[in-house]
Formats: sequence, structure tokens, C-alpha cells
Amino acid sequence: MTALVLGLLLFLGVHSLRIVAPAWREAQMARIGRNAWRGVYSLASLAGFVLLVWGYGQARQQPVVLWTTPTGLRHLAAPLVLVAFILLAASQVGSNMIQARLQHPMLLGTKLWAFAHLLANNTLADVLLFGGFLAWAVLCFRSARRRGPVAVQVKPGRTAIAVVAGVALWAFFAFWAHAAWIGVRPFG
Repeated sequence: MTALVLGLLLFLGVHSLRIVAPAWREAQMARIGRNAWRGVYSLASLAGFVLLVWGYGQARQQPVVLWTTPTGLRHLAAPLVLVAFILLAASQVGSNMIQARLQHPMLLGTKLWAFAHLLANNTLADVLLFGGFLAWAVLCFRSARRRGPVAVQVKPGRTAIAVVAGVALWAFFAFWAHAAWIGVRPFG
């Protein structure tokens, strides 16, 4: 569990610098340069991600079950994660109506993904991992909204591309990658 907690602190901590220490972040970028900052940021993020994935895998070997999950909540998770994947795709496709309306679709997708996994899972490791991401996404979203709206120039067809890409990514992950990479089949 220690590796999971350290990984979460490092990964989410690095991704929270814009919220908790924006002046320090800007000063570091000015001091070492944007590209060097991106390199340090990426290495720290990768180290945190590897730690949290490894720690979560270790914690799953001896789960601490906190409650019994009703079967219906597991069924509800799949469509919520589908919407989360569409939001993720919308954040990457850009210039689409989803991005224009919601402003920060990746953060909203992260919140939905984490919430869906909290509904479907019931161990201490799940609460730490998905609860940590949910809390981070809520705080990050609040911070982003305070900075004001982002102008998005909507281009024809981009919303459809985002939706199709999100559904395709969800299908790939739900029907193959989740089992192959995480060891859990979402659909039995």
C-alpha cells in the first residue's frame, strides 16, 4: 500500500503544481526553460505513475474489502466510463462542441472515470486510487474554472470524431485492454 500512496502523491502532486504553487511552477520554467521543465515534469509523472500502478497491483494481491458492492453498481460503471472516454477523446480532438460547452472535458472525464470505479470496486486500494483521482479532478476543475473560460473555435465534424474516437477507445479498453493490462474483465 505504501507504493500506491507514494505513487499517488508523486503523480497527483506533480499534476497539482498549477493549483497549489503556480508562481513556483512559473519560476522553475523561467529558471530551467520550458523544455527542461517538461522533461522533469514528465519523468516525475512517469515515476509516480509506475509507482501507483505497481502499488495498486501489489495491494490487489491482499485486498482489504470495505463493503459488498451491489451488482447493479458494477453495471452502472460501464456506461459512465463510456462517457468518460468520450470526454477524454473530446479533450484531445479539440475544436469540438463538447470542449466548447464543458471547457475541461478531460477533468470531467477523470471525475466520471474515478466515480464509476468507486461505484464498482470495494477495497481500500480502490478508495485510495480512484478516490485520490476523483478528489484531484474536483480540485483541478475548480481551479481551471476560476481561471475563466477558454475560447474554443468549433469546427464541423470534430464533435463526431471525438464521439467515435471515444467509443472506439472505450470498446478497445473494455473488451480487450482492461483484461490484458489490468487483469480484470469488465464484462465477465
